[in-house]
Formats: sequence, structure tokens, C-alpha cells
Amino acid sequence: MSEHVLPQTELEAWGTDVQVVVCETCDWRFVLPAETSLPRCPHCFGTELELLSGEVSELPYVAPPEQAVPFAVSEAQLTGGIETFAKGIPLPPKDLNPAALRARLQAIYLPRWWVDAEVAALWQAEVGFDYEVVSHQERYSDTVGGWQARKVHEGRVRWEPRAGRLRRTYENVMAPALEAEKALRAQFGDYDVTRARPYHVDMVRRAPVRLPDRVPAVAWADAEMALRRRAGDECRQAAKGDHIREYRWQPAYPKRNWTLLLLPAYTTYYLDDEQRPQPVLIHGQTGRVIGMRKASLKRAQRIALILGLMALIIFVLSSISLLAVAVAPPLLVLGGIGLLVGMVLGLSALAPLIVVWRFNRPRRRPQER
Repeated sequence: MSEHVLPQTELEAWGTDVQVVVCETCDWRFVLPAETSLPRCPHCFGTELELLSGEVSELPYVAPPEQAVPFAVSEAQLTGGIETFAKGIPLPPKDLNPAALRARLQAIYLPRWWVDAEVAALWQAEVGFDYEVVSHQERYSDTVGGWQARKVHEGRVRWEPRAGRLRRTYENVMAPALEAEKALRAQFGDYDVTRARPYHVDMVRRAPVRLPDRVPAVAWADAEMALRRRAGDECRQAAKGDHIREYRWQPAYPKRNWTLLLLPAYTTYYLDDEQRPQPVLIHGQTGRVIGMRKASLKRAQRIALILGLMALIIFVLSSISLLAVAVAPPLLVLGGIGLLVGMVLGLSALAPLIVVWRFNRPRRRPQER
């Protein structure tokens, strides 16, 4: 057995012969069927994937997933999303076009942790109850010639201490399996995980599976924060309060059951002016597209150069016409018009550069379409 193939027990769990591959550029690791030729990295597209050179046992987590959210984007949604992404860019790079993006489309699975946790805790908090205070204010009115009183309604919160005991099981608490997941979710949106179904070998045969870089022991801190929020909400509801603050608890977790969940996505890319790949990511359930949309500075510079040369030629010919006014007086009008046209054309040469600079200047990126 090759050192690049998972140990027998793990191999059988995946349901087919698999290989672990890594991108030397972005360090993302994937599982692919063993007979699959190694493609370009579907994350950064910087280089081709390579077989893992070290021991598989040294990786954070290599076991197969238990659940996966199915792909739910139609061909029409994919095509429409890609076309919308490529539109509206002034002077886009030549490679930024729907045909190229569609041709390079690659399906992948991204991992996420699910945990079912039994919680036993003593808790304390201050629970707030909304109430309204009605007061009267008086003011002098010149219109009616006297003092007038009006009611003023003011909302307030009454805080009361509460304490109790909590014991219950929370299911399907999410925790990132990737270091980059929080930033990705903020741009990309979440998934409807209620549609998840058990893992099947056809899933790894269809798309590369990104391996987690956060094991459950590391991901637990995020899961515990989510548990704290859910427990706090339940305690507020149990106390029939409107608000909760200073929530403190002393939890124990007698049982934890971890599940690895796969989330569907598509990736593609285009080449910018420097021929560097610019990745584009597509939500595998909603079709939402995010990526860096860049206008081409090189195209703007070429157009500016052409307009500048045209302006220079017109300016030179107009100057010659003005010098020949003594011989042919009508050239005065022609030369004046030429100078004006040359000046306008010269100034317009700056327009492509300004438009591209304004579009490419730092702002909220990557852009969603």
C-alpha cells in the first residue's frame, strides 16, 4: 500500500480507494479517489495538487464525514450567477468572461462540525422586564395663552436576579472545522443544514473533500460559546423575562457526540493582468457568488496611450496649421478647432485610468453577486 493512501480502516470507511493531496501554495488538503488525476487546487488555483509527502496519521483529521448537504443549484442558476458576476466591470481582464469561468467550474465539499452536547449547569443571571412609566410635562404655549400638560410615555427595564439548574441536550450545535470558515461564512452566507443526508461514497467521487484543519478539541471553544447563547436564551424564556445580562453558569458536559458535515460549493477562477488566478466561490445551495472583481489597468493604459497619441498628432498638425496662417488665413480657424479637439482628447485619455482606479480601489471585498 502506498504511503499516500489512508490506513485500511480509514480506507474502508470512505467506501473507496482514496488519496490525500495538498496544495503547496495555500496548504489546503483534500481527499480524492485514488484513480483521479491531480487537478489544479480548487481553492487558490495557484498550482496543481500534490500527493501528501508525510504520513496521513499526522494530519489533524482524516476520517470520512457522517453527513453532507446536497448540491441544490441548477445549471440555470449557475450560469446566471456567473454571468451576473462578470457584468458591470469597466474594462475587465480578457480572461474575466462567463465562458472561461463556466469552463473552469469545480465542485468541492467544505467541512463543518456538528456536536450534540448534554449540558448540566447551575446558572445565575439578571433578568430584565420591560415596563412603561407615564409622567406629565407642562409647557407654556403662546398660542393658547397658558400652560399645557401632556403625557410622556417612557420605557424602562426592571432587573431582577434569577438562578436555576439546567440539564438538557442541545443538538446540531455548529463549530468551524476550518480556520477560514468564520470569514467565509460572513461573506458567503450559511447553509440550510436540515437538508443534510448520510455520507455516500458517490460524494467523494463527485468532488474533492476538504479535510478539516480544526479537530473537535479545538472547535469545542466555538461550540461552547454557541451553547452558552442558546442556554442563556432558554433561561431568559424560563424566567419569562424580556432581557438577560450578567449570565453566569458552571456547566458540565457529560456527553458529546461529534459529526463531520460536508457543505457543497463550486469554485472557478479568472486570470488578472499579471496572469494570477483570482478565485471565485459559488454557494452550492443558494448559488450566491463571491470573488474579487477587478478591472484591467493594462487595458486602461492601452486606451489612454492611444487617445494620448491621437491628441498629440492632432495638436502637432493644428500647430503647423497656425504657423501657416500667413500663407493661408483660413487655416487659423482649422488650427484653432484642432487645438481644442486635441486638448479635449488629451484630457479624455485620463478617463479610462480614473475609471479603473475608482473601481479597483479598496472597498468591501470580495464582492458578492
